[in-house]
Amino acid sequence: MIIDKIYTTKAIGAQAESLACDYLQDNGLQKVCRNWRVKGGEIDLIMKDKGVLVFIEVKYRKNLGYGCAVEQWSDAQQRRLRLSASLYLQKYYGDREPPSRIDVLGIYGKIHGQHTFNWIKDAI
Repeated sequence: MIIDKIYTTKAIGAQAESLACDYLQDNGLQKVCRNWRVKGGEIDLIMKDKGVLVFIEVKYRKNLGYGCAVEQWSDAQQRRLRLSASLYLQKYYGDREPPSRIDVLGIYGKIHGQHTFNWIKDAI
């Protein structure tokens, strides 16, 4: 995917999520939902990996100058994602929750250039 020059943080984040979705689909996952929002949180991607519902946090860094993206995923961010995933499961599955997990996908490289992906399954 070639991405034009984009300058806003929100637009860069959206492009990173598109890259993540494409990468995960290329690796066998099926897209369920993107940017699911609930008061107090958001889930970047919700996908299915065979019979498992996967909640995915996407982290993007142009380079490693500010550290590894997945290592900078704070405890507070993890708690918000866990809560958002729980609310999603309650809303759409009630007491019949499917198997699920939370993954994080780090993307490194210029948004319009080559990328390196670091996919951590069952991150939390």
